[in-house]
Amino acid sequence: MNANLRIDGKRLMTHLDSLALIGQTTEGACCRLALTEEDRIGRDLVVGWMRDLGLEISIDPIGNIFGLRKGTENIAPVMTGSHIDTVRTGGRYDGNYGVLGGLEVIRTLNETGTPTRRPIVVGVFTNEEGARFHPDMLGSLVYVGGMSLEQAYASESIDGKGLREELQHIGYLGQAPMPAYTPHAFVELHIEQGPILDIEGIEIGAVSDLQGISWQEVTITGQSNHAGTTPMYLRHDAGYCAAAIGHFLRQIARDMGGSQVATMGAVTLSPNLINVIAARATVTVDLRNTDETLLKAAEQRFADFLLQLAQDEGVEITTRRLARFEPVQFDQNVATLIADTAEKLGHTVLPMTSGAGHDAQMLARICPSAMIFVPSVKGISHNAAEHTEPAHLEAGTNVLLHTLLELTK
Repeated sequence: MNANLRIDGKRLMTHLDSLALIGQTTEGACCRLALTEEDRIGRDLVVGWMRDLGLEISIDPIGNIFGLRKGTENIAPVMTGSHIDTVRTGGRYDGNYGVLGGLEVIRTLNETGTPTRRPIVVGVFTNEEGARFHPDMLGSLVYVGGMSLEQAYASESIDGKGLREELQHIGYLGQAPMPAYTPHAFVELHIEQGPILDIEGIEIGAVSDLQGISWQEVTITGQSNHAGTTPMYLRHDAGYCAAAIGHFLRQIARDMGGSQVATMGAVTLSPNLINVIAARATVTVDLRNTDETLLKAAEQRFADFLLQLAQDEGVEITTRRLARFEPVQFDQNVATLIADTAEKLGHTVLPMTSGAGHDAQMLARICPSAMIFVPSVKGISHNAAEHTEPAHLEAGTNVLLHTLLELTK
């Protein structure tokens, strides 16, 4: 390994800052929901950078974008990349760092005239966040065959738009075969989005596994009535049931301990008036665990609770599955290579689990995959305050550079 070969950290920051301006909110967050006009502008910017680097660009029918740098042999490529769509209150690094870090690796190889035996592909996957269309990681899920195009096209956005129509509207309904490439390996560079590396003072996370995810929407139908004249024992209060669900989810996580987490992320009440008992409530539930058996146990415990709650409160409760992904074990050889590479470059390393979902978990279905994490200050993400020190962003990208070089041999 030529440890003197390094990326240009200042140039990386310039590109990250440029992309962060697209969809920037008055609070300083980034809002580029998938397949919106802001997403189109961001995609156009990234595709322009890919063209400047001389990459072969392809776009598939789900809107995934790929830029290929040729190798000396026409064999299976090594792939990196992530996503550039955000949540409504997104930060400037989530997803974007993995894409632009990959392009910075290509710039470095081009500038130094460094050839690789295998091609290198930088990918931009559609709707990773799941903030506008369900499920999350949709583009990479379709790419690896986990969801059909027909199923994906049937997805309706939170603002009532069809996925295929929105792809067409922004000009990213591509025709490339899918998958365009079956990679030799996939490595995703990402901020941790959690506090562990920051708290421990560790520079690089070598991610070897990823939590399973269970998302569902719960709808409670009760009875609207006067808030002052209806005795408590005669109420069928959907608002109370929503609150009880939130409390019970916290209890599940406390009782099970370990890696179990549980979140009620969104709540809507109807008629949503101060002096009217809610007739209807809709909540979203997010359960995660690194162990599939334990995740199933949490799901069952929650299902049993809903049955009892409906009986006790005289309400109707229905559920709708939004997403369900089993825990992922990444390729141990790739994870070990990441850790070894980081150590050779002089960085502290921690083998770790990802608590968030990522495109890498989908690519792991078709090729050896793993992830590189860098610290998130105070663990804050999906927030305008999301921050990673430039030195850590540079370090992570250098680990990516040398990991890819080793995999392309």
